[in-house]
Amino acid sequence: TARVASVPGATERAPTIRGVTDNEIRLGISAPFTGSAKELGNQMKLGIQTAFNLVNDSGGIHGRQLRFIAADDGYEPMRAAETMKELYEQQQVFGFVGNVGTPTAVVALPYALERRALFFGAFTGAGLLRRDPPDRYVFNYRASYAEETDAVVRYLVKMRGLRPEQIAVFAQQDAYGDSGFAGVAKAMRALRGGNESAILRLDYKRNTVDVDDAVARLRAHKPPIKAVVMVPTYRAAAKFIEKTRDIYPAMIYTNVSFVGSTALADELMLLGPRYANGVIVTQVVPAVDSYASAILKYKTALAKYFPGVPPDYVSLEGYVAGSLLLEGLKRAGQQLDAEKLVGALETVRDFDMGLGAPISFGPTEHQGSHKVWGTQLNENGRYQAIDLE
Repeated sequence: TARVASVPGATERAPTIRGVTDNEIRLGISAPFTGSAKELGNQMKLGIQTAFNLVNDSGGIHGRQLRFIAADDGYEPMRAAETMKELYEQQQVFGFVGNVGTPTAVVALPYALERRALFFGAFTGAGLLRRDPPDRYVFNYRASYAEETDAVVRYLVKMRGLRPEQIAVFAQQDAYGDSGFAGVAKAMRALRGGNESAILRLDYKRNTVDVDDAVARLRAHKPPIKAVVMVPTYRAAAKFIEKTRDIYPAMIYTNVSFVGSTALADELMLLGPRYANGVIVTQVVPAVDSYASAILKYKTALAKYFPGVPPDYVSLEGYVAGSLLLEGLKRAGQQLDAEKLVGALETVRDFDMGLGAPISFGPTEHQGSHKVWGTQLNENGRYQAIDLE
């Protein structure tokens, strides 16, 4: 039925929503595309763009094409303040999807929340994005760093027979490192029946590969450490392994997913097979070489839109996050705004993309997946699946 226009003679127009026109939806990403974490930004963007291209080629969402606009924050909080402003004010984006990093989220997240703008599928497992009850405009796909580190600490103790005091943490000296360290500390407390005890934390500064102090402190520590849970980016991780592998040939190295699995494997293989062999990375998506439906669909799309670009754990996560957002946009209907989209996303229950675990959101659940997979590098620089429990 036709509604009467509020102004005589005027044709009824839906209220204008930032970043939404009759034929497009503009979304933004602030991530590193230069500097020592640039592979993370590049891959995340590639994965999301792949999911968007698939939908755009089949007519878009309710007749609208998705436009994806990137801004380079170099993985530095100071720059993230500028890129968020640029995307929101100049580029007029509807919301943010796939932002990379914790230290940058410390700045970007409050900016988005103050404007009630969607902050979706960020590439970080930090608690900052996982408040209880959840911030209304923040949705995560991935398991948290607390869940990743809990899984790996239990693995080291239960499956590899280590005692908690034989495990150290190598972490970036900022909110990312803090978040991972807190996860390890929590898992250790649980295993020790609630007893607090000092954990050796080895630090390095963000956007550097200066690990000498961390190595010196590891060497000075008594009793000897047998495993290091690492919360770094790929270049610092490779440097730390390079400088400690020969001193501790039996050391177990584990990394959280943010490290950038492909980039880490590449760096380690440049050093030589013995540096790569045995290194563990926890993942929040299934193995990229699996034959699961979702993975095959991702690989086919990636090959179509970005020929010659190899599949990667980070771009797969971007693809999954992008696909999940598209499902929400579909459900939100023709008259799109942030409130409708939040409401629509909260109806996503047991959504099965073929990832091995269904994805659910709800008013008190804004993290879609809680699953953690284990992978381990072999001497050829390939990741093999390992059972964490």
